[in-house]
Amino acid sequence: MKITDLIKGKGTDFSFEVLPPKKGEGIDGLEQTVETLLKYEPKYINITSHHSEPVYRRRPDGLIEMEMVRRRPGTVAVAAALQYKYDIPVVPHILCNGFTKEETEYVLLDLQFLKIENLLLLRGDKVQEGCVGQGGKSHEHTTDLQKQVNDFNNGTFADGSPIPSPGVPFSYGVACYPEKHDESPNLATDISWLKRKVELGADYAVTQMFFDNQKYFDFVELVRKAGIDIPIIPGIKPLMSQKQLTSIPRSFHCDLPEELTTSMMAARDKEEQFEVGVEWAARQCKELMAHGVPSIHFYTTGRARSVDAVASRIF
Repeated sequence: MKITDLIKGKGTDFSFEVLPPKKGEGIDGLEQTVETLLKYEPKYINITSHHSEPVYRRRPDGLIEMEMVRRRPGTVAVAAALQYKYDIPVVPHILCNGFTKEETEYVLLDLQFLKIENLLLLRGDKVQEGCVGQGGKSHEHTTDLQKQVNDFNNGTFADGSPIPSPGVPFSYGVACYPEKHDESPNLATDISWLKRKVELGADYAVTQMFFDNQKYFDFVELVRKAGIDIPIIPGIKPLMSQKQLTSIPRSFHCDLPEELTTSMMAARDKEEQFEVGVEWAARQCKELMAHGVPSIHFYTTGRARSVDAVASRIF
């Protein structure tokens, strides 16, 4: 069932994102995260994808060499395991950067065998030199990745040859940015790219995390004026520490409201900082729900405690 069908009901639905375990670690911790949040009846679970990144190691001769390593493999396997064990729709992330078109094609084949029908298509973080997938073998933009998935849905492989037995077509969502993508010259240009993604078949969009609801409301208004009518699902992440006051704006290019920053800086210890972040996120969610958003998507970054604390106050 498509994500847009899952969130058609009355009220605001709940979903969340998890990270595959680091290379060599078991799935127990991830399952604990899922089981902590099951009581909120999530409509679906997103599983992130991660390309290779450089790791520097000292050789026996003393020289330093770089090796490209995927620290979190297993997106497809984790998606299948969660769907099988918990009978919940899963949405694996499919990235442009770091993956060749052929690798993407094999992932699509595997997902069809596993009867996983929903995807989130993303460009992904930039990859450093030396990573597999560069040199024209990977897609530059999400719209290019969409075209490959559309061709696959229509029975054509990436090389143009026909698929003998096409399976159930994929439905997919894309990302959007209430405060614009950091590489976009302005918000209007960013929205024009979102419109192109919709024209190519995106069923819904999930926002980058934001901490000022007015930015979301203003963004949705602009999107609707541009003729985009797909669901715009707000993505929420509770702050948990003072350190994140600098790390989150740097990594995700979003502003933090002065009131939130002041309250977080005034917190005397880690528990008070945690409470400030949870209360702020809960306030955000209550206001979003009052405005009738179809669903709220939580970024757990591998930790369920803060999302559990927020969800317990709003659902």
